[in-house]
Amino acid sequence: MAPLNDEQLSQIRDERKEQILLAALHVFSRRGISGTKMSMIAAEAGISHGLLYHYFKSKDELFTELVDMAMVGAKSAMTQIYDLPGSPLEKIRALTREILDESGTPFFLLIHQARTADGVPEKAVQLIEQYSMDSFVAALLPLFQEGQQAGEIVSGNLEELIASYLSILSGLMVLNAREDENYRLPEIDLLLRMITVR
Repeated sequence: MAPLNDEQLSQIRDERKEQILLAALHVFSRRGISGTKMSMIAAEAGISHGLLYHYFKSKDELFTELVDMAMVGAKSAMTQIYDLPGSPLEKIRALTREILDESGTPFFLLIHQARTADGVPEKAVQLIEQYSMDSFVAALLPLFQEGQQAGEIVSGNLEELIASYLSILSGLMVLNAREDENYRLPEIDLLLRMITVR
């Protein structure tokens, strides 16, 4: 069997790191940072404890990298919405659908814990502050302004409207993450009634 070349080794390292990040995301989202041990992440990833430390020096480093990924991804989703076809309201509907998509629940829980839990690494706290609600409001402001000018979005203070819209979506995600079988996310068009002209 021929030895692996540098490109193959690099690919294996990248795949292993992604495997670890995914496992860590699932453990952190269920147990929080204070309830997570590196051994739990290693077990979830199906690797040895020692191999995990080859990729990440500490639980704090791993948590912080995940928070960074989550915040960059959320900001990217806010800006990519402008590339979609359709009216401002259709773009907001698509964004709402993406925010409420259950596949993003672990990342949402991670961000929620980074905002609210004790023992969060300082670097992760700084990332959360860097990507504050104000930055998300600012990212959506031109879209909501366009929607208001097109007669699709209600009149009034757009910063307050966008902050309310995002707060409601965040609250719904917290409720949905509890996996209560009696809870059901509301229909998107029902949610959008708070921001649309009837």
